[in-house]
Amino acid sequence: MKKKIYFEYLYLVVLGILSSLSLPPYNFLFINFATFSLFFIYIFHKKKSSSRNNKFLYGWFFGFGYFLSNLYWITISLSFDINFKHLIPIVLFLIPAFLAIFYGIFTFFFFLIKIKKPLSNLLLFSLLFGFIEFLRGHFLTGFPWNLIAYSFSNNIEILQILSSVGTYAFNIWCITLFTSPAIFVLRENKKEIIVCIFLLLSPLALYISGYSKIKFFQSLSLIQNDYVIRVIGSNIALERFYGNFDTKSVINELIEISEPELDSKTFFLWPEGIIPNINQLEFQEFKNLFYKKFNKNHLLGIGINAFEKKNKEDRFFNSFSIYDHQLNLINTYNKINLVPFGEFLPFEKVLGKLGLKSLTNNYQSFSKGEKRNILRISKNEFDITILPLICYEIIYSGRIFDDPSFEYLINVSEDGWFGKSIGPDQHFAHSVFRAIESGKYLFRSANNGIAAIIDPMGLVEKKIPLEKTGYIDFSEKRLPETTLFSLHGNKMFLIIILLYIFLIFSFNRIS
Repeated sequence: MKKKIYFEYLYLVVLGILSSLSLPPYNFLFINFATFSLFFIYIFHKKKSSSRNNKFLYGWFFGFGYFLSNLYWITISLSFDINFKHLIPIVLFLIPAFLAIFYGIFTFFFFLIKIKKPLSNLLLFSLLFGFIEFLRGHFLTGFPWNLIAYSFSNNIEILQILSSVGTYAFNIWCITLFTSPAIFVLRENKKEIIVCIFLLLSPLALYISGYSKIKFFQSLSLIQNDYVIRVIGSNIALERFYGNFDTKSVINELIEISEPELDSKTFFLWPEGIIPNINQLEFQEFKNLFYKKFNKNHLLGIGINAFEKKNKEDRFFNSFSIYDHQLNLINTYNKINLVPFGEFLPFEKVLGKLGLKSLTNNYQSFSKGEKRNILRISKNEFDITILPLICYEIIYSGRIFDDPSFEYLINVSEDGWFGKSIGPDQHFAHSVFRAIESGKYLFRSANNGIAAIIDPMGLVEKKIPLEKTGYIDFSEKRLPETTLFSLHGNKMFLIIILLYIFLIFSFNRIS
């Protein structure tokens, strides 16, 4: 009997691993129709049986396989510092084991709620799964990475629904869709088959609707800007954080990549934390490097560390800062969604005594910014409003702004922490989702990652691929309508939750 249950747990782990193949960069979306259906059929039969069930472990093993196979790249960040290398085997299993707890909680409650009909159980399965993913995105600092909705990253037409309901509501629909073939096996009547067929045809309806929306947007007139936004993609080694990199040489390399033109009104966008060994104010000491190449037609936005002393306490921030051509600081934003262990050490007073520290700096944890602000760039005849998101902040849905009255989303990132793995492609997919949800142009400047200009429909207009260096320019735009999701955020998710509850009870009465 014990041997049998061990094989069943292995079966669940394998289903989780196979589901990862649906995510970027593989995007084998159709594999989910098999893995999710088989997972649901398995736990549905366990729920119906009278034998004692390991309610929590069924979900935990599926989740462990899923996260182990798609988040292994987290350990690559530990390889850059010799002090962390011994933690790699532990972290490789510890993080998936922790995140799998959410999936264990979901199956525990699935068994707890007594509903008999297969279709109602499918809807309950989707509702609880989708809701626990929402909680995963908010618990502690939240980590909403690799929702199964990202399987649709290459299906831009279908993704247009994000502009109305957002990623979490779309994620529930994805779970329902992928699990629906199970009804052909578990059905009790023809009505359930009809509903299943309707679910399987729903992507076609979303595709047609999304295709029409994209075509309408592309039919709008192009408006010429009186400025250029130049997005930089670089490939400067991450070892600069730990090595003896020359600050001056890195700045000169970035200036060379940027190719500034003296008579072109340009806002340059450089990646996160790209320049070593300096902070926001110290950067001004290098203004002589910009003297011949930059003039009053140029502004620079860059991810750079900021420092302040408050109440005799040293505070460091991961910031996005905007400078004029003489490196006078015009505006700044301090990151509010920090990466645990990467940018700050939880319980630092205790764990610090054990020799632990944050990965991305050698002094102390970053402090959290107070508020995500819309930045207005109003200098030398520039007049642009932007919402900056630094690296990891792009992964959050429905939490990135309250006021949609800005023109552009800016994302600066350092993707070298992912190494040569699937991580940069997963990270980039979030940018597409945020652009569609917000209905804004999104500019992504990355070092060791994918730099891109993404339009409000989620279409990548221009990009600099991984391991490539260069720039891309944005000089003309179309004006989209304000999206429903940008106005109401995850209130749309609540509406979908209520709809599912209604459908669960309604279909449970079908005879």
